[in-house]
Amino acid sequence: QVQLVESGGGLVQAGGSLRLSCLASGRTFSRYGMAWFRQAPGKEREFGAGIRWDGGTYYADSVKGRFTISRDNAKNTVYLQMNSLKPEDTAVYYCGADGRAFRDFVSSSNTEYGYWGQGTQVTVSS
Repeated sequence: QVQLVESGGGLVQAGGSLRLSCLASGRTFSRYGMAWFRQAPGKEREFGAGIRWDGGTYYADSVKGRFTISRDNAKNTVYLQMNSLKPEDTAVYYCGADGRAFRDFVSSSNTEYGYWGQGTQVTVSS
């Protein structure tokens, strides 16, 4: 059974930084892509950043140049480094694990991610 546990959220002022972590267990981590989605109050869950099993990355335009996704296969962990945070980045951030091994692209559709963490709150004050 795949389990994902996010950590690292919190309250930060605009312009600040946070690093989120997602620890995965239950399958061979290195074979699967991972992604970070976020959901603000009253809005749908949206794609933020994804990383392929081989390290290729893809970002939503809203976070490109500010956020960096990375993975450490030895630690079964994916990270999201968030810099230059804005109030509009305020949301619950969810880690998702791809349901298909060795996918050759990063999907921005939440339906392709079969497993989710519980979410971690990020609040950016102005």
